[in-house]
Amino acid sequence: MTRWSDTFARLRAEEACGLFPYFTAGFPDKPIGRNLLEAALDAGVDGFEIGVPFSDPLADGATLQRANARALAAGASLDTAFEMARFIRERSPTVPIVLMSYCNPIFRRGERAFAEALAASGADGLIVPDLPLEESETLYATLRDNAMDLVPLLAPTSTPARVVGNARLARAFIYCVSLVGVTGARSDVSSDLGAFLARVRTASAAPLVVGFGISRPEHVRNVAALGADGVIVASALADLVERSADPVADVHAYLREMKAATLPSPVA
Repeated sequence: MTRWSDTFARLRAEEACGLFPYFTAGFPDKPIGRNLLEAALDAGVDGFEIGVPFSDPLADGATLQRANARALAAGASLDTAFEMARFIRERSPTVPIVLMSYCNPIFRRGERAFAEALAASGADGLIVPDLPLEESETLYATLRDNAMDLVPLLAPTSTPARVVGNARLARAFIYCVSLVGVTGARSDVSSDLGAFLARVRTASAAPLVVGFGISRPEHVRNVAALGADGVIVASALADLVERSADPVADVHAYLREMKAATLPSPVA
C-alpha cells in the first residue's frame, strides 16, 4: 500500500472524487507559497502536485507561464520544490505528493540523484510532461528503486498503443489531460471527455485523475460523474493568487468550495 493507494481507497469508500491542487514552487514567493500549502491542507484537499519552476514550460498556458517566470525571478529552483514537499510532509504523514518537472531539471541533476532527493523530500512520485514513453524506462526504474512512481500522462489524441503502453506504467494514477492544448482555466469540460476516460479505463484499473481546464465546482461534479477518480486544479488557483489582495484566505475558501463539490450529494 502507498499513500496514493490509501487515498484512493478512502475516496472510493466515501464515494468521493479526489481534489489535488497544483502549486508552482516559489510562486508568488516562498513565504506565501508555504502559507498556501497550509491553507490547502486546512481546506481538506486529498493530495498535492508541486510544480518545479522552469523557464520553458511548454505544456502550460499563459497563467502558469507567468507563475513559473515569477517564481524563477524570486530565486525558486528545483530545491524549492523539494522544500515544499518536505513542508507538506512535516504537516501530514499521509497526504500524497507528486512533483511535476520537465526533463531538463531532472537530467541536469542526474536521474539517480534526483530520485534520491525526491524520496528524501517525502514525495511519492513524479510527473514529466515532456518525457516520451519510449525514453522513460530508466527514470521509471530509478523511481521504483526509491519506492516512488512515475505518473503517465494520456491525452484525447493518444493512440491505442500509447494508451496501453502508458497504462502499463501506472501505479499511483494516470493523469488524463481533459483537452487538446495547454493548461488554463476553461468555461466547461470537453464533451469528448467521457469517451476518452472510458477508453483509458479499458486499458487500466489505475485511478484516473483529470487535469487541464478544471476551475469550477460544476467541473468537478461533471468530471466525477464521467468516472474520474480525482481532479487537478492548477491555472484557476494561480489566477486567483495573482488577482487576490489576500491570496491565502481566498485560496482556502476556493478549495473548500471545490472540495465540497467532490463529495456525493446528500439524499433529499
